[in-house]
Amino acid sequence: MKRVLITGMSGTGKSAVVGELAARGHQAVDLDTPQWSEWIDVDPSDTFTPGKGKDWVWQESRVRALLAGHNQGTLFLSGCAENMERLFPLIDKIILLSAPVATIMKRLEARSSDGYGNSEEDRQKVRELIALIEPLLRKSADHEIDTTGPVHATVAEILRIS
Repeated sequence: MKRVLITGMSGTGKSAVVGELAARGHQAVDLDTPQWSEWIDVDPSDTFTPGKGKDWVWQESRVRALLAGHNQGTLFLSGCAENMERLFPLIDKIILLSAPVATIMKRLEARSSDGYGNSEEDRQKVRELIALIEPLLRKSADHEIDTTGPVHATVAEILRIS
């Protein structure tokens, strides 16, 4: 039994990768959904958040229960949240997905009008967060994968190193 976290900034391909893993029959959960995460109020001067006065965090008790209940095979989790570090002791491997900022911006622009990153304001915030947060994610990661290639190639690399 293994628990693998696939993390990265918005637009690096986490949801596409976890969707592909699930489609291939792997146990895979996207934690960046309302089932597993929620918006909370934070100090409006906090610059490490995706929204002014708001932060997207994992519902820690639910994610802990998911991790504790996993007892066979490999469980792939994807997501990125400020409180995820508290769950690192329950995770066996952390894989950081990254891509050039220009690639990320194109992906975000292509999202639906209600998707995070679709507006210019969101994309500017993502640029800022990449500069602030991605170096911290890199320090906690066991591996990093550049996702400029096709999703199937990223998934193959994740399966190889898992």
